[in-house]
Amino acid sequence: MRPKGLLITIDGPAGAGKSTIAKKLAAQLGYLYLDTGAMYRSVALAAKRKGIPLENEEALEQLAREINLELKASSNGVWVFLEGKDVSRDIRTPEIDHLSSVVAQVPGVRTALSTKQKEIGKKGGVVAEGRDMGSFVFPDADIKFFLTASPEVRAKRRLFQLEKQGLRVDYQKILEEILARDERDQKRKIAPLIIPKGAVVIDTSNKKPEEVLEIILRQIKEKFYV
Repeated sequence: MRPKGLLITIDGPAGAGKSTIAKKLAAQLGYLYLDTGAMYRSVALAAKRKGIPLENEEALEQLAREINLELKASSNGVWVFLEGKDVSRDIRTPEIDHLSSVVAQVPGVRTALSTKQKEIGKKGGVVAEGRDMGSFVFPDADIKFFLTASPEVRAKRRLFQLEKQGLRVDYQKILEEILARDERDQKRKIAPLIIPKGAVVIDTSNKKPEEVLEIILRQIKEKFYV
């Protein structure tokens, strides 16, 4: 165990419940919630605002290296600040969701952001959530989890999330986007979406967040006697 607490990773595809569980787990343990998806979304948002074409990988890599990005703990998980301005809501739109999955395919972007992530996680006391946390960024994490769920369930969750934000969206379109994103994530050349070695796999399709959290906490207690 690290001096200031465990390094815990939670990976999985879009809509599996990673963010919800990671936030709850971090709050329960008093740890930092490392929302890596927000980092990629922020790069995508910045690229859009600066008019950087997604085909210009060199410019995207430079943007990812130089971007002024801050994650601050909040009662709801994390506030995201881009160049000093709160973009927590701006990065959660369907458009940025799509753009971020494209940006995440760029090797230089992943390298730049994983460097920032490793710096945050090395001291421990962190719940790192994403798609390559336990497999690529933190292969030596103290304990790893991989959450999954059927595409249909994940699409319904995303639909509900967007409707709560007041956005009008189509279920079939969301399902198609999730399937397309799964394919991109699994086939990308750098750090593809896989089940990390030694990870505890949890299917959340028919489980409430509280049930998933209970399973995770039990696994942590059994391994570390905390």
